[in-house]
Amino acid sequence: MTFFESIKAVLTNYAGFTGRASRSEYWWFFLFTVIEGTIFSTLSGGNNSSFFGVVGTVVSIALLVPSLAVGARRLQDIGRSGWYLLFAFIPLVGIIILIVWWARAGDPSDNAFGTAPAIPVRPAAS
Repeated sequence: MTFFESIKAVLTNYAGFTGRASRSEYWWFFLFTVIEGTIFSTLSGGNNSSFFGVVGTVVSIALLVPSLAVGARRLQDIGRSGWYLLFAFIPLVGIIILIVWWARAGDPSDNAFGTAPAIPVRPAAS
C-alpha cells in the first residue's frame, strides 16, 4: 500500500474499529500525521494562538479518531483486541509494547477479527 492509498483507506474507514489494517497502512498513516503536525507546528512558529496553530489543532483533533481506529485495526491484524490501545496509558512501557506489536507482521490467514488485508502484488521490474 502506498502513502496516498493508506491515507485514503484510513480516512474512508474513518471510525471503523472492526477489521484489520496492514503494517503499511498503519505506518504510512502514522507518517502522515507526523508530517501534518510538523508542518502546522512550524507554520505557527510554536504559537498555538496563531491561525496555523488553531488550524493545526483542529486537524489533529479531527485525525484522532482515524488514528485510534487504524491503531485498533492494526492490533487486530496480529490477533490482539483493539482494547490493547489502553496500554498507551502505562507510562513508557505501554507505548513500547504497542510499537513492537504494531511493527509485527500480521496473521497471514484469517483470524477472529476478519480476513487478512489484501496486499497488492506489484509486477517485477524487468
